[in-house]
Amino acid sequence: MKHIQITDQIRIGNDLPLVLQAGPCQIESREHALMLAREIAAIAADLGIPYIFKASFDKANRSSLGGRRGVGLAQGLEILVAVRDSVGCPVLTDVHTEAQCRPVAEVVDMLQIPAFLCRQTDFVLAVGAAAAEYGRAVNVKKGQFLAPWDMRNVVDKLESTGCNKLALVERGVTFGYGNLVVDPRSLYEMAKTGYPVVMDATHAVQMPGALGNASGGKREYVPVIARAAVGVGIGALFLEVHDDPDNAASDGPNSVRLDQLPALLRTLKAIDRAAKGH
Repeated sequence: MKHIQITDQIRIGNDLPLVLQAGPCQIESREHALMLAREIAAIAADLGIPYIFKASFDKANRSSLGGRRGVGLAQGLEILVAVRDSVGCPVLTDVHTEAQCRPVAEVVDMLQIPAFLCRQTDFVLAVGAAAAEYGRAVNVKKGQFLAPWDMRNVVDKLESTGCNKLALVERGVTFGYGNLVVDPRSLYEMAKTGYPVVMDATHAVQMPGALGNASGGKREYVPVIARAAVGVGIGALFLEVHDDPDNAASDGPNSVRLDQLPALLRTLKAIDRAAKGH
């Protein structure tokens, strides 16, 4: 079973204590990102949970033309550097084009391949090459259209570039129109690759396009899916967290409220310890 080193202090592995990847879906401003990073880092530290800040500088797959995209590459990377330097936690963000891969890999600790792009071979190879060049890790989200065993092909593409610091992310599978479901067997199947598995418990409760010009979601189900996944035994949990999700720039309906995060993490840490015998 493989472990991936993010920093000197943080490793992710399915048999290691749970790691938290959390933050707002979209970088809304420098001040907001720093505030959330500090708050979440403090909560995680109080519970002894390793923490990686995650947020997107661009949300390229909006439901409609009018969807808010984010602050952009240059400003987004500057803000992520500020988070890492001032809060002291590693940072994770997604990339959407081949041209973004190397500039992002120069700055962040972990690159993320969005679910919709996990089958785009040239893009996946570009992410892997950039990550290998700079010694970065990669989060690969499983497409909503893929079976868990299909991720072996994605792993092969990334490994061909010399990239071997990978984590495979479950975020649900399309079920009819505007709905996703999570099959816990997917976590077990993806772990057969030998790499750590991550549960994205917030995008998994998203309802794509349900609001007509934006996606909806059922945040009440986030704890349900998170508890089930941690009980299986996973390496990390990915959560959208926001102080005011009803007014978030994106994915508010499926984001965890900041003030509800401590109670959720306390429960998940207890489940993680029981599942792994720590």
